[in-house]
Amino acid sequence: MIVAFSVAPTVTDNPEAEMADAVTAAIRVVRESGLPNETNAMFTLIEGEWDEVFDVIKRATEAVSAVAPRTSLVIKADIRPGHEGMLTRKVQAVEERLAAEGEK
Repeated sequence: MIVAFSVAPTVTDNPEAEMADAVTAAIRVVRESGLPNETNAMFTLIEGEWDEVFDVIKRATEAVSAVAPRTSLVIKADIRPGHEGMLTRKVQAVEERLAAEGEK
């Protein structure tokens, strides 16, 4: 499965803390998980089995919640049993089609 999620504080306990600091803590959890992942301006994508992916999301949310009295979490999942490597394969398929169109 591939899950796109966004976790961020709605406010922080510490006025000196930046939202980016809390998000960095969450991304650190994701990257240390060892699961395939990507981060962009809006979401973090992570690929793996249901239990391991949602465990990482839970721990990333807890990292943000440690510095925020209120946390926002958005999740979108592509559940496709038996498929791996789709995090990169989906993008690759589109890039291949765009490249083929350019050759015409």
